[in-house]
Amino acid sequence: MLNPDSDRLMRIRRKIAPVLLGPPILAFLPAVTLGTFWLGGEAALLTVALGLPLLFAALGVFGKDKGSYIPRDSVTGMLLREGFELVLDQVHNDTDDTSLKSAVMVLEIDEYKELIARHGQSAGDSVVQRCGERIIEALRDKDTVARIGDSKFAICLTPVQNLDLELTVQMAGRLQASLEQPISLDGASLYQSCSVGFCMRSRAPGHSAADWFAAANAALAEAQHNGPSGIRAYSNDIHRRTKARSDLREDAAAALEGGQIQPWFQPQISTDTGKVSGFEALARWSHPVHGMIPPSTFLPALEEAGLMEQLSQVMLYHALTALKAWDAAGVEVPAVGVNFATDELKNPGLVDRVKWEMERFELPPERLAVEILETVVSDSPDDMITRNIYGLGALGCQIDLDDFGTGHASIASVRRFNISRIKIDRSFVMKADRDPEQQKLIGAILTMAERLDLETLAEGVETVGEHALLAQLGCDHVQGFGIGRPMPFDQTLDWITAHQAKLQDAPVIGTQRP
Repeated sequence: MLNPDSDRLMRIRRKIAPVLLGPPILAFLPAVTLGTFWLGGEAALLTVALGLPLLFAALGVFGKDKGSYIPRDSVTGMLLREGFELVLDQVHNDTDDTSLKSAVMVLEIDEYKELIARHGQSAGDSVVQRCGERIIEALRDKDTVARIGDSKFAICLTPVQNLDLELTVQMAGRLQASLEQPISLDGASLYQSCSVGFCMRSRAPGHSAADWFAAANAALAEAQHNGPSGIRAYSNDIHRRTKARSDLREDAAAALEGGQIQPWFQPQISTDTGKVSGFEALARWSHPVHGMIPPSTFLPALEEAGLMEQLSQVMLYHALTALKAWDAAGVEVPAVGVNFATDELKNPGLVDRVKWEMERFELPPERLAVEILETVVSDSPDDMITRNIYGLGALGCQIDLDDFGTGHASIASVRRFNISRIKIDRSFVMKADRDPEQQKLIGAILTMAERLDLETLAEGVETVGEHALLAQLGCDHVQGFGIGRPMPFDQTLDWITAHQAKLQDAPVIGTQRP
């Protein structure tokens, strides 16, 4: 009886053995040459050895199977995309107008790039190799599996008489559960999740194997869109949603390139003086046909398209242009805040580019507030992000920690990144004037900030009561719909004029500071 491990290895070898297809006649070549040597000696052997290849070439034997070598992945030994597509074409034909049933599955390890960043490429290769082995162990001998991306696998189930949606979902679940088991590496256990998309042959759109494969990939995209560790079967609804997302990505990219996505500016005011202490530049998309597209819709589309860094550059340029225009109009706006995307913070040339932009606009660095999300600080960012944030602070820029309280940034990381100001998330501010528990949380944050010599700004202030409470508790600045909504630049001057007029008769609220 075979050892279970030996049996597993034999199954894997059968599935990943090199595929070398050639003219069948070549199989007899060794026997022909050996027989020639025994019958005619060396002279005959030389004649046959030199003459047969020339004869085969003249007859076109070699050309008949040109490209029949199917390359394999060097890490897993699996088929690559080209070989998989050949198998898929054959299965598609075998199941066409027959009672045989099949399905294509596409699996991808979630957050594989982050795994590489944390543990290195060698660890990533080990994870992919082990996941490939687990997939093979879970499949039948005649099923086909391929590695079609850095962390992506494709499976084509061998045609059978009985295969329905329920069985395929169960198989996808078993594959996912197998891949999500911890992997031991250098004495440590690595945990990963994976997403699965599949398409039944009977539900495939179009009339080609390529359409079938594209449908499985669309199902995978839908699974990933709804969070990690998802499983989705292809349907017409998925096709419509996938196309809509694709169209949105293209439209958003064109809008960014064409200048439709511009910053709108939301005012921030001091609780001590009531004066404008700055504006935050917020991306807004004014579509010529559909009107205002919410950021929650177009920002993910830009992120999927890899355009967040370009968006940051556009926002920075327009924000500095606004500062110069406010100066020229004789109004005092101390600083403008710009949100910097994670992709932007990974750019090695970021600090030099910001320095160049400030010099080009003849503005001191302290008039730019670089806004970074708390999750950027709390997620153990790589060395380049750390160097860039520290470098921007050393340049003189104000570093604002956005959405404070929603992540897990420690006091040590706040100090390490040289944070200038923390922005208290609106979830703490909402109804704080009527909720004693909210007031305690805000008070604790403000006490911590005071001890660390940090300025504070509360976001999402919508009522006079919230404004008054925050001022009394000692919050330095406030921002929100109750102060002013985001507005195009050309409306900011009128808003500032109207706000200054209100200050003439407004009573002072807040604590007096020495």
